[in-house]
Amino acid sequence: MTLSPSDPMRVFDRRLVRLRRDRAAATVAQVAPVLEAVADRLLDRLDDTTRRFTRALEIGGRGVVAPLLRARGIPFVVSMDLSARMASRAGGLVVAGDEEWLPFAPESFDLVVASLSLHWVNDLPGALLQIRRALKPDGLFLASLPGLGTLQELREALAGAESELRGGLSPRVSPFPELRDLAALLQRAGFALPVADAEALPVRYRSPMALFRDLRAAGETNAVLARDGRTPPRALLPLAASRLPEAAEGIPASFRLLVMTGWSPHESQSKPARPGSATVRLADALGTEERGAGEAAGRGRPH
Repeated sequence: MTLSPSDPMRVFDRRLVRLRRDRAAATVAQVAPVLEAVADRLLDRLDDTTRRFTRALEIGGRGVVAPLLRARGIPFVVSMDLSARMASRAGGLVVAGDEEWLPFAPESFDLVVASLSLHWVNDLPGALLQIRRALKPDGLFLASLPGLGTLQELREALAGAESELRGGLSPRVSPFPELRDLAALLQRAGFALPVADAEALPVRYRSPMALFRDLRAAGETNAVLARDGRTPPRALLPLAASRLPEAAEGIPASFRLLVMTGWSPHESQSKPARPGSATVRLADALGTEERGAGEAAGRGRPH
């Protein structure tokens, strides 16, 4: 199915995302410390399981995730990115591919890791479904993506500056998902034991322009279809920079990291009990007296 540019499911210009990833392949090393911090926090989840993985796919890792997976002893690691240039930074087996159209056969991997990549996908439910299909039974999916509230200071500064210069607003910071939606999306895609959680990643910059440079270096500049196609006013960034909050320790850049964890279903996994299947009363287990609704404490049940 081909989506037209006006389709409501299309938020991002995927061609532009790829072009910016191509360009950023030469500069992304400048933001390696942030990418590595996110990857480390994501892969820490592997320490919570005794499962040993042998075939891993990493999506959008920008050359950071694949070496960490190999260092953990995973012998077969494939790296995929929308940009062939960015994918090649991972070394080893690399594939230029689209998260919305995964080029892999069902049950190809027992681990899929997507680090800071899925927030540029138009059809996230469809992408999650394809990832689940690419996993073997009892395979693990891990993903991190920026959540709602990320770069809020920059969003507000740009909005205020553009409103002052042009008397109106256009999208200049990517929309981010909310935590409450992610576990439901995992379940909808057929994952078992879905979990979504959030944590703050504190980042500060010496100057506003350093923040702008890092976003460009990472390939994270505006690719929203509804963006204003006109050349931004020359005064936009300096005026936005002047509106960013400053502190003695630097300019804060809020980064709310969302993490998704889900397993491909397998008969060995624990399942919730069937309603009505309990064989022990809760009151007996807690050593308390069972009372009907509305009964006062300390009064016996009516006979």
